[in-house]
Amino acid sequence: MLKQTGAALGLVLVCTSPAWAQLARNSSAPVDLTADELEVANADCLAIWKGSAEALQDTSRLRADVLKIQYQKGPPKAGETGQHCGGDVASMDAAGNVFYVTPQQRVRGDAAVYTAADDTIVFTGDVIAVQGQNVLRGNRLVVNVKNNTAQMQTNSKGRNAAGRVRGVFYPNKKTQADK
Repeated sequence: MLKQTGAALGLVLVCTSPAWAQLARNSSAPVDLTADELEVANADCLAIWKGSAEALQDTSRLRADVLKIQYQKGPPKAGETGQHCGGDVASMDAAGNVFYVTPQQRVRGDAAVYTAADDTIVFTGDVIAVQGQNVLRGNRLVVNVKNNTAQMQTNSKGRNAAGRVRGVFYPNKKTQADK
C-alpha cells in the first residue's frame, strides 16, 4: 500500500513540475491545482480533479467541473521495472462549465481538450470567446497555440440559419493623439 501511495503522490507532484502544460503563455510560474476531490489512476498515468476544479498559472485560470490530466509514460527509473508516469502532459480534458480566463480574453464552453502533440485546444458546446467588448460565438473553437491561430466553427450553414458563427466587434476608438 505504501508503494502505491508513493506512486500516486509522485504523479500528483508532476502536476507542478516545469514539464506541465502551460496555462499562461510563456510562463515558468508554478501551476496551482485545486478541486473537491483528486483521483489518481497510476496504471493509466491519469489524474482526475473533480468538483469545481481550478488550475491557476501566473495570470491565467482554467475552471471546470472535472479536469482530467493524462501524462505520457516514461521509461523505468533506475532499479524499477515497467514504465512510470511523470513525463510531460499528453492531454488535458476539461468537462462541464469550462472557463479559460487570461488578462486579455475569456473563453467559455461545455468542454475543452488540450492535446500536447499538436499543441491545440478545442472548446466545444456553446462556445463564447470575449476579448474586450468583442464577442464571438459558435459550437467549436480550435486554437493552435504554437501558430497563435484560431477557428470558430458551427454545424449551421446558410443565411438565416440559427446557430451560425456570430461575432460582434467594436472598432478601436483613436484619440487625437493616436492620429
